[in-house]
Amino acid sequence: MPSITTLSNYANSLERLITILNELREKCPWDKKQTLQSLRPQSIEELYELTDAIDQQNWNAIKEELGDVLLHLLFYAKIATEENQFTFGDVIQNVCDKLVFRHPHIYSNLQLEHEDAVKKNWEQLKLKEGKASVLEGVPKGLPALIKALRIQEKAKQVGFEWENINQVKAKVLEEFRELEEALEHKSQGAVEEEMGDLFFALINYARFAKVDPEKALESCNQKFIRRFQYLEQKAKSLNKSLESMSLLEMDDYWEQAKELEKK
Repeated sequence: MPSITTLSNYANSLERLITILNELREKCPWDKKQTLQSLRPQSIEELYELTDAIDQQNWNAIKEELGDVLLHLLFYAKIATEENQFTFGDVIQNVCDKLVFRHPHIYSNLQLEHEDAVKKNWEQLKLKEGKASVLEGVPKGLPALIKALRIQEKAKQVGFEWENINQVKAKVLEEFRELEEALEHKSQGAVEEEMGDLFFALINYARFAKVDPEKALESCNQKFIRRFQYLEQKAKSLNKSLESMSLLEMDDYWEQAKELEKK
């Protein structure tokens, strides 16, 4: 538990940031013009910069990006206060109340012994809060891959779930066959639909294999970038362009890059 001194330091730092934000909002031409809508794309960018720092395990960058995200949170609350909607204090109080309500196994006598039980109870409590659907909490603006994962995780909490990974594997193979059939019939609309079904099934398969599909795909992206850039460097050292190299030459250097990674 934080000491009184630590809490006082937090309060002083937060008060300083709020004071700076208030001054900027009053005096800076750029800050004065900002709205919820104008800040939205910048907030998304800041979150991606934070995830990049996390992926790199760069603690200094994580610290910096957390500060940027915090600034955006305060800015939204500042605008809401100006519009007489709510204050930053209301935001804090609301999340405190929500956390206590959704953790009855901590703040009441309910016994939940494992993670899955906690998640299931969490979704049931959200329905009691007035949610019409367990899927209502999945943001519409999420990237499709992450959205699919969240949809599957939420459906699982109410029992809509495969029994084992072999069933999911069978579904993946079924969707792949249906995609091949659509390609044979050259129906672009059907190809797109079946490709989507296959992606959804593969994300399910990754989930059953206890793999984060977003993390796995990003790892693959970075691996491809490293190997492709090695290929580019090799071509440059030979005074060649990639366009002038044969596919066989490029494949040889690609294999070299793979061997170097193993070492």
